[in-house]
Amino acid sequence: MSFKSEIAKRRTFGIISHPDAGKTTLTEKLLLFGGAIQEAGAVKSNKIKKGATSDFMEIERQRGISVATSVLAFYYKDKKINILDTPGHKDFAEDTFRTLTAVDSVIVVIDVAKGVEEQTEKLVEVCRMRQIPMIVFINKLDREGKDAFDLMDEVEQKLGLTVTPLSFPIGMGYDFQGIYNIYEKNIQLFQGGTKKKVSDSIAFEDVNDPGLEELIGENAAVALRENLELVEGVYPPFEREAYLQGQLQPVFFGSALNNFGVRELLDCFVEIAPPPRPKQAEEREVKPGETEMSGFVFKIHANMDPKHRDRLAFIKIVSGTFERNKPYQHVRLGKNLKFSSPNAFFAEKKEIVDTSYPGDIVGLHDTGNFKIGDTLTEGEKLNYKGIPSFSPEHFRYINNADPMKAKQLNKGIDQLMDEGVAQLFTLEMNGRKVIGTVGALQYEVIQYRLEHEYGAKCTYEPFPVHKACWVQPTDAESDEYKDFLRVRQKYLARDKRNQLVFLADSAFSLQMVQQKYPGVKLHFTSEFE
Repeated sequence: MSFKSEIAKRRTFGIISHPDAGKTTLTEKLLLFGGAIQEAGAVKSNKIKKGATSDFMEIERQRGISVATSVLAFYYKDKKINILDTPGHKDFAEDTFRTLTAVDSVIVVIDVAKGVEEQTEKLVEVCRMRQIPMIVFINKLDREGKDAFDLMDEVEQKLGLTVTPLSFPIGMGYDFQGIYNIYEKNIQLFQGGTKKKVSDSIAFEDVNDPGLEELIGENAAVALRENLELVEGVYPPFEREAYLQGQLQPVFFGSALNNFGVRELLDCFVEIAPPPRPKQAEEREVKPGETEMSGFVFKIHANMDPKHRDRLAFIKIVSGTFERNKPYQHVRLGKNLKFSSPNAFFAEKKEIVDTSYPGDIVGLHDTGNFKIGDTLTEGEKLNYKGIPSFSPEHFRYINNADPMKAKQLNKGIDQLMDEGVAQLFTLEMNGRKVIGTVGALQYEVIQYRLEHEYGAKCTYEPFPVHKACWVQPTDAESDEYKDFLRVRQKYLARDKRNQLVFLADSAFSLQMVQQKYPGVKLHFTSEFE
């Protein structure tokens, strides 16, 4: 098969939502339809110790939240679909922001009862900034929830989207009977009183056909006709071009747990979602159809198999073909590396792949060469943009609780920071290490992983910091900059890339520095022009 048609077959997308909106369940049901798994693991039920297929780490199984982004692939209708399941929990938002650099489109999952929640707003904002095409899936329709129109208004107002429904619920909660698929013009109904079985879809071109009453009853038929008339009058017709440019977002309704509306979502997604898109590097825009391989690391996962100390660096292929055992240049280190066993993920199975194409995600065994944001090419110096570190919200000193294991602790901290679990700051004054995280839960994860994966123990001490700001002097030789370094010495640190960081202890001292030293620019993300 030709290179161009391989690219056209790829669909790489992320699923984002607030915790508990049913994202992991949806991922699993998509895999089920793709035939990638045979049975759904009970995600929340502790009776069945399976856990969802996309939750790797023990701590995730205990908490029922996805801590690390998982990469899963399957084939459906002759398309190769790569799903990146992201953590919904806000403490792991940074992992999700980075994952959004590797996707070509996104499915946003919203809980019918809770509507749009804060975490969803942040993530959608990132997608809007990058003009990533989005499909909205309103989940848990078998429960009592908000009215469909109210929900769509909320999505438009809170997320700033322009929506158009491509399916519509027949009833809601206890009266929920099924879904009318506007996109394919058919009806899918629940069977029996348990609301667990789903019938095959029934083609239904004209909702004014009296046969509708026989199917769903008179009241429901009247309500559905009125609703569909409203939909037609209020919402714009679906146009693929507008969706691809991030200007129009189709909405689907369903219940992932009951397999409801998931196939409709997948069928439409396969048809309308974009194949791999060009990506902006600092040097130029790189198109997927270029023959030379380039790709970037957006995630590092340590110890995927606790028996072997392996780290996997996940690389998104942007252009060309990635081949096994072929040397590629690691741009930051300036050296060539060869990979004898690049992995692809099909549900739970890792497979060694010989050739990967743009849009694919490849797992490379890593002995510590990779950091988040690194680029691999066939020689061209390319640096992909948009994988920043954000200023953390929480800061704590990290101390060694077992002096005999200092080496293991340092190695563990080093590797977990490369993975992007948190950020490490080393104080200029005394060399003490401070860990900054987006959420407090990450400290538990770090402690747990240091003990179970590296055999090291740590304790924390509070360190009162308001914000971490990356320092950029207008003139590094100026007296003003030297004075800033001298006066604020106590609050200066270096991050892992050796960039200078000012750890402001309060909003007031941050303001004072900005007023007193106008020539010293402070940034809240580590990437600045």
